[in-house]
Amino acid sequence: MEYGDVEKAAARIAGHTRPVAVTPADRSGRRGGSVRLALEFMQHTGSFKARGAWNFLAAHREAGTLPEAGVTIASGGNAGLACAWAARQQGLPATVFLPGNAPQVKVARLRGYGADVRLVGTEYAEALAACEEFTRATGALASHAYDHPLIAAGAGTLLDEIRAGVPGLDTVVVAAGGGGLFAGVAAAARHHGIRTVAVEPTGSRALNAALEAGRVVDVTVDSVAADALGARRVSEAALAAARHPDVTSLLVPDEAITAARQSLWDERRIAVEPAGATALAALAGAYEPEEDETVAVILCGANTDPADLVPRP
Repeated sequence: MEYGDVEKAAARIAGHTRPVAVTPADRSGRRGGSVRLALEFMQHTGSFKARGAWNFLAAHREAGTLPEAGVTIASGGNAGLACAWAARQQGLPATVFLPGNAPQVKVARLRGYGADVRLVGTEYAEALAACEEFTRATGALASHAYDHPLIAAGAGTLLDEIRAGVPGLDTVVVAAGGGGLFAGVAAAARHHGIRTVAVEPTGSRALNAALEAGRVVDVTVDSVAADALGARRVSEAALAAARHPDVTSLLVPDEAITAARQSLWDERRIAVEPAGATALAALAGAYEPEEDETVAVILCGANTDPADLVPRP
């Protein structure tokens, strides 16, 4: 994927998605680096996925390839929400396949968007297999949670919006699951000479494992952020993007993710899902900004049950 794909996506989504808000973080680098938070969890449907979903359907509408059967997708939740939202906005039926253990808050919202929700198995791979069979049987247009150039390009539009709010941006820190957001952001960042830090839970490290192996490999998934970052394998596009010298791959433990999520609630009354706090968790020790480095940390999603967020006494 090239930066030109991101530019085309930006033109398609303009006026349909919310520009990202950026705010200073309550910390800096060890010798004065500046850290900003990109509040993408405020996007339509509660995550960055709305960008790719709109771009995907708009591109197919331009090409005249939207079937009467509508669109279908397998998703841990956020991509399905975005697909259902974009489909409803564009007058299309949407059928969404999720693992049976998907958070109920996401299932309820999907049904609220008018989607036909089908719960299958306990892992994303099982939901994906059912979605593929549905596509063959009905002729519905198959979208993907992350592994599609239109989806990744749509996600990549986030980077230029962050640049507009953070003059002199040096580094963007982003959570990586299947790799759609990372691949899109990294493509745009590379074009502008900006470094990308990809952050994954230690128990869900598809990108890091692929870099280590030199190829895409399956990984075991066991993380508090697995509902959104639980892909068993990363996309080829994400692996290609991660091989560039301006990209760093980091791992953070679940404890750091949980602590980052709690701190956002304690200090700002921001309730994000664990995946939404994963990039921020890297600043607890895995990544330390250098002197005069300007960093943006993407808070990518907020589809969560906040019941376990308890204010400090």
